[in-house]
Amino acid sequence: MPSARSIDSLVLRRAGLGTAVTGVIVVIVAGWVAGGSAALGAALGTVLVIAFFSIGQFALGTVLRNNPQMALTMALTLYLIKIGALMVILVLLADTTAFNTKAFAIAILVCTLTWTALEVWIFSTTKVLYVDPNAGQTTNSHESGT
Repeated sequence: MPSARSIDSLVLRRAGLGTAVTGVIVVIVAGWVAGGSAALGAALGTVLVIAFFSIGQFALGTVLRNNPQMALTMALTLYLIKIGALMVILVLLADTTAFNTKAFAIAILVCTLTWTALEVWIFSTTKVLYVDPNAGQTTNSHESGT
């Protein structure tokens, strides 16, 4: 059975690589359809998604190894932080002319959906023990009733 650490690295490798490949495809399509500024916007959106999700996965994995009872609290907190940071970035870059903001937004959407789908696939196909099967066993035969 894989450990929490190996699950974290598995998610970071597979979802990160899958998202990067998707991002490259989005950059190529955006560059072909709308030119260089669209390719730049799509590349920035891809990097932003990979950075956000990688940092979030690393932070969540660290908390889960040290304090598994905080899993849901930490996951929701990370989600709120990511959404808030993304909102701030989108507001700050709303009127930029340095790159195509539509390609930026499309890349964020497509890469987020890719990462999420891959993460769901990884967790649904990987067997993880959520309960230690040996935790209830005792070594004293008097306590077990024999």
